[in-house]
Amino acid sequence: MASSQDLINEAAKIYKVLSNSTRLRILYYLRHHDGEVDVKTIVNDLDLAQPIVSKQLGILRRYQLVCTRKAGTRVYYLLDDPHVVELTDDMIKHVQHEIKGEPHPKNLY
Repeated sequence: MASSQDLINEAAKIYKVLSNSTRLRILYYLRHHDGEVDVKTIVNDLDLAQPIVSKQLGILRRYQLVCTRKAGTRVYYLLDDPHVVELTDDMIKHVQHEIKGEPHPKNLY
């Protein structure tokens, strides 16, 4: 079993992966897209260069945030862990509170 420090170190690595806005855009795109998506579709829909998308997908895959399926020469991507996007949703809510100057919900713990 991993120690608490090992778990914290791994969590920090994933936060670093999520600190890139292009990777977040790709994760949100996959979240709201029905089924698997190939690189060409992501490139076209997000208006990003193919090498950028491929590189970012490789990083997301390495950290098990997306999974793949190969069919011939095409690789299809699918969000592997929706919980990670939910964490990002929470951060966006936090940012919205900061921008609007609204108080944060009280901790219920």
